[in-house]
Parts: sequence; structure tokens; C-alpha cells
Amino acid sequence: MLKFVFFIINICLTISLFSQDKIKTKDFFKDLNKEERRVIIFKGTEPAGSGMYNNHFEHGVYVCKACNNPLFNSTSKFNSNCGWPSFDDEINGSLKRYEDNSFFMKRTEICCANCNGHLGHVFEGENLTKKNLRHCVNSISIRFIKKN
Repeated sequence: MLKFVFFIINICLTISLFSQDKIKTKDFFKDLNKEERRVIIFKGTEPAGSGMYNNHFEHGVYVCKACNNPLFNSTSKFNSNCGWPSFDDEINGSLKRYEDNSFFMKRTEICCANCNGHLGHVFEGENLTKKNLRHCVNSISIRFIKKN
């Protein structure tokens, strides 16, 4: 019985590794480092307060780290004190939303509409801004382009 369990585990790991290799070969993701891949491809999360854009408030646009798709204007960024960059609006058509029931929570995942890279989650009903939305984004998933 124990041999059978190890056999099944081995098959699952092999399938998982094969799938990861196929994902990594996509052009959008070829230049990402290990930590960026962990968050953007495999839906990880950077530690709260660790991201370079958490307290960043220059004028410009935030784009997807993987494909440079424009996601958020800096005018929609606000300080939510949650530990991650927060935006109360996105650029029209820039995001896809997916139901996320991981970790026994019901959330809405947000991904880049162009490459489907994981960005974070969107929350409604917190009354933090007039729009009543908080796009909670991993800094590692985005890049900032300063407006001249």
C-alpha cells in the first residue's frame, strides 16, 4: 500500500512539474525571476509591506510586469494601510476577475487581461474610497512608468 501511495505522489509531482515547464515557456513569462514567477504564474503573494510600490505615489501608470499591459493610473492609487499597493479603479479592459475560494475564503482574484498573470485580489464594500473598491496588488506583479 505504501508503494502505491508513493507511486501516486510521484505521478502527481511529475505532472505538476511538466505543467510548470509548459507555463514557463510562454513568451510573457520568460524574463521573470523565480520570485516573480512564484507570484505572477503560480498565484503567490509577496509579504505585506515588502513591495516597492506600497508607499509609492508618483504620477504615471502601473503596467503588468510580465507583458507591459497598462493596468492602473496613479490617480486611482490610495493608501489603504493593508501592506500592498491599493487602487480604487482599473484601466478599462485591463483586468480579468476570477472567483478564488482558496484558504477557506471567498475572494475575487484579479489577473492581467492580456497575459493572465496574477496581480492580487479586489475587494468591495470596505468604504475606503468613494468608489468602494480596493484592488490589492502585489508590487512584484507590476512596474511603474513615470508620467512626464
